[in-house]
Amino acid sequence: MLCWVADAAAQAGSTIRVRLADGFDFPVGKPDADGFYKARGYWPNGHLGEDWNGRGGGDTDLGVPIYAMGRGVVIFSENIGVGWGNCILVRHIFREADGKVAMVDSLYAHLHERKVKLHQLVEKGQLVGTMGGNNGMYPVHLHFEVRKNLHIGMNRSQFARDSSNYYSPTAFINARRALPSSMQKYDVPVNNFAPYGRALADVGSDGARTASVDVPAFKGGTDSSKGESKPEDDFWSRLKAKMRSGQTTEGTEDKR
Repeated sequence: MLCWVADAAAQAGSTIRVRLADGFDFPVGKPDADGFYKARGYWPNGHLGEDWNGRGGGDTDLGVPIYAMGRGVVIFSENIGVGWGNCILVRHIFREADGKVAMVDSLYAHLHERKVKLHQLVEKGQLVGTMGGNNGMYPVHLHFEVRKNLHIGMNRSQFARDSSNYYSPTAFINARRALPSSMQKYDVPVNNFAPYGRALADVGSDGARTASVDVPAFKGGTDSSKGESKPEDDFWSRLKAKMRSGQTTEGTEDKR
């Protein structure tokens, strides 16, 4: 199992060399999410990922293993509190069926524990954290997202909340269970999104982009030129209220 951290020189730079992912799997109950179900699905302009729970439910979910959906590099591993708690972002590079090389980010949120460090290389099915509820803020579950836009980081309110920036996680995984790979390594950008609560323009980002990932224009959220902001507090309040009342959203695709 590959679990080393890139050297200091690589950390200081803008890219880390990573091999192509050889396919993707669900982040719980490997393989195939055995023993788990989606309590809430992906819904554009609503729930931007999937919430996963064990079929036993309740306190039995606390601390269950969460796995990387595929080979990649950890680009964020931090407890930022607010509605997020312990979060991990892994960036994956892979070859599509048409031969084009693309990148996506996978997010694992509300974790009880984080088991990987910034810029660590990970393999598909490697332990990255354990399931939590943001220190009691929510019922225990995994919030899981797959992002097309590599600039989002932990600042969702600054980007359109739709399929221009996000994939349906289950649909993405099911379409790419096995992919061609090799020993060749590719440069993966690791510093092209802003710290939580800040905008790219504020931190002088180089705006690195990938050849096959289109980054949509700014829509909504913070406009640094006007000094306006749109906090996510209301979103998290609504989500918490829905979860406490047992409401679920199956999402835009059938359950796995």
